[in-house]
Amino acid sequence: MRIGVDLGGTKIEGILLAPNGEVVEKIRVDTPTEKYSDTVEALCQVVEELQQKALLKQCTVGIGTPGALSAKNKNNIELMKNCNSICLNGEPLKLDIEKRLGYETRVENDANCFALSEACYGAARSARTVFGVILGTGTGGGIVIDKRLHTGPNRIAGEWGHNCIPSSVRKLITEDRRCYCGRQNCNETVLSGRGLTQTHFEASGVALEATEIARLAANGDSHANKTIQTYCEQLARCLSSVVNFFDPEMIVLGGGLSNIEQLYVQVPNLMREHVFTDNMLTELAAPQFGDASGAIGAACLWPLD
Repeated sequence: MRIGVDLGGTKIEGILLAPNGEVVEKIRVDTPTEKYSDTVEALCQVVEELQQKALLKQCTVGIGTPGALSAKNKNNIELMKNCNSICLNGEPLKLDIEKRLGYETRVENDANCFALSEACYGAARSARTVFGVILGTGTGGGIVIDKRLHTGPNRIAGEWGHNCIPSSVRKLITEDRRCYCGRQNCNETVLSGRGLTQTHFEASGVALEATEIARLAANGDSHANKTIQTYCEQLARCLSSVVNFFDPEMIVLGGGLSNIEQLYVQVPNLMREHVFTDNMLTELAAPQFGDASGAIGAACLWPLD
């Protein structure tokens, strides 16, 4: 069996994953938010409790985190970067966990873990090439080929959220949008929850949370429906650039906005106009595991073979 841990901003969830993909044990605790050292300790306690529950030899441990590990610095240490849980940034998380536990672990971005979980055991388990997409507070992604995560030398493979939106998408917003990363018009500025809120405000003058816009649209509100239609067009054009470059067999959507049912009806048809092929075979799928994806994917950082 394998241990997977999802280190989130509000909770730490750890699981024991059987070889068939079944979650046989689960532990969830609150994430300490004040001190980095408390976060490390809480995570390690979850791992140790799961090791005891396994009643077998020591299990492998994979950890999904916000942000990513940087390349090794001059001291041969990997530091955390790009974390919205800011107490992690600049800290040697992997090293500190391994010192505390006494053995090797694997640490990856949570969007990569989402993609890996769906590729190994979820909606994309029959696909050889998979692009996993996070549409939520932020916009992230991960690439899986033959059940193995592809990260690249900079460990940013799949980070399409910070590619610039296609020019055709720029025409669907009223003004340039500044991203938290410092650039303008990143995919995240239109595809995240905040992006959807801004699109609705530009069209209607009403500020609503993304979940409320989706609820109103599902109940037939005309303004919300128009916003969701615009969002579908934006998502289709942004995903088309991924298909033209990577050509995955399947794209799996995750994050809170993946619950909008209209995406799966409208987006594939809208993509066809922008994909460089006569017959687009890439499938678009809803996730199977929901908020359990992070921990399952983290466990899968250690392949069975």
